[in-house]
Amino acid sequence: MTTRFDNTMMPRKRHHTAIALALGAGLIAGLAAVYGIVGFGRNAADPQCAAAVKTVERLAPLARGEVAAVVVPPDPHELPALSFQDATGARKALAEWRGRAVLLNLWATWCVPCRKEMPALDALQARLGGPDFQVIAVNIDTRDPDKPKNWLKDAGVGHLTYYADPEARIFQDLKGVGKAVGMPTTLLVDSSGCNVATLAGPAEWASDDAIKLVRTAIGMGQAE
Repeated sequence: MTTRFDNTMMPRKRHHTAIALALGAGLIAGLAAVYGIVGFGRNAADPQCAAAVKTVERLAPLARGEVAAVVVPPDPHELPALSFQDATGARKALAEWRGRAVLLNLWATWCVPCRKEMPALDALQARLGGPDFQVIAVNIDTRDPDKPKNWLKDAGVGHLTYYADPEARIFQDLKGVGKAVGMPTTLLVDSSGCNVATLAGPAEWASDDAIKLVRTAIGMGQAE
């Protein structure tokens, strides 16, 4: 026996479905035009960081091993205007390092993981520091200004230039844009000032995994 279906309502149903799909597609297209989104929950990359998109594509597979906790954003953005002090108390702006990659690290003497990773950051600076790259470790102790200096000396950290922010304003500025949740906080910034990787917590920055990550951000690939 052949079963017969009543198709009298099918054209109308198909018509309504087509209208709904068209409206949905129009809404998505409209949102994409307004917000520059590719998919829900994802913002477009900062126009100033268009070139950095290629960098993060190269960095993403290198977030492994000793730097597996590093977060590489698909949509790199410029950081807010950040400033801190040098050893003399003179004000410095992160923008002054535009033109070379930077590993920006926030640390404090009361932070045990910060102290633990400081020798590795010092070794990273010794190995890769130069005209194309610098580790900028900013101390955010808010009390005794001599304590962090003395600690670095006692720990044998001699390759890092001393920077501090005794008001910890830099931490609050980064927290305000979702880039800092605890200590230590480390951000990898490319030569155009775009944040291409972030880490909440410590890492073995002198490891081969970290060296490959940083060299790629500098634009040196993975070659020695």
